[in-house]
Amino acid sequence: MPNKCYELSERKVVESLASKIKIVTDSTSDLPEELVRMHDIHVVPLYVNFSEATYKDGVDLAAKDFYPMLEKAKDSLPKTSMPSVGDFVKVYESLLQQGYEILSIHISSGLSGTASVAETAAGMLKGRISVFDSKSISAGIGLQVLEAVEMVKQNLSLDHILSRLEEVRQRTEVFFSLDTLEYLEKGGRIGRVSALLGSLLKIKPVVRVENGIYVPLDRVRNQKQAIQKMVEHMVKTLAGHKPKGVAVVHGAAEELAKELKKLVEETVGIKISLFKETGPVIGVHTGPGTLGVGFTY
Repeated sequence: MPNKCYELSERKVVESLASKIKIVTDSTSDLPEELVRMHDIHVVPLYVNFSEATYKDGVDLAAKDFYPMLEKAKDSLPKTSMPSVGDFVKVYESLLQQGYEILSIHISSGLSGTASVAETAAGMLKGRISVFDSKSISAGIGLQVLEAVEMVKQNLSLDHILSRLEEVRQRTEVFFSLDTLEYLEKGGRIGRVSALLGSLLKIKPVVRVENGIYVPLDRVRNQKQAIQKMVEHMVKTLAGHKPKGVAVVHGAAEELAKELKKLVEETVGIKISLFKETGPVIGVHTGPGTLGVGFTY
């Protein structure tokens, strides 16, 4: 007969060891609040700067309130800014004082200096803090964060998690379509997608996040075609494999996003549980009408 006292003791040791690593990310990961609470993920917000006020992404300003404000501010689009070193120090210091090691997973350094700010903050403190560049955005970051959470639950060491997370990063894809290039261009994040600007056609670009930057993947005439193309590219990338995790995100385009979700589920045979409207910081650069799918495999 098993020794129940021993089993309980062993479980407590495992839970104690597993809890010694905490996950930090930033608000561009677009993780639903219920998952953040459930897994005790610490989210450092970026900032959205309208002419009349500055808001913390997802804290002072939710997506449902942001997109109407964006539509009204077309003549003076908001800007975004990174968290301060102090913002990161505050979060890191609290966790270190509780005896935790920290894994901090952030938006691609090719799109934001957030990871660099996190590195600066980490260098100011005593304790184990590993800053990880997701080389992705939105759903791509969120899926990497959730994989890291599962690794922590498996009681893996921080070094082991980092090694496996590098593999996950290589197998993380994000495809998204834009209703217009206006916001990407004005936000200064257009990168190689600028090649599409010279077109006189009314096109909707389909974009891939490749090695941390935006690259054009396809072009279509409408968002219905964009949905089809994203799923086609997803199937091609998977090459017969099942995805480990899938997320669908959108910017003020819920009904179209539901169509994308349905087509992905029917095509690859997986139930999508991560479905979210992109937050204000991502929305500043992509605008309303954006649709995206992220997946790991």
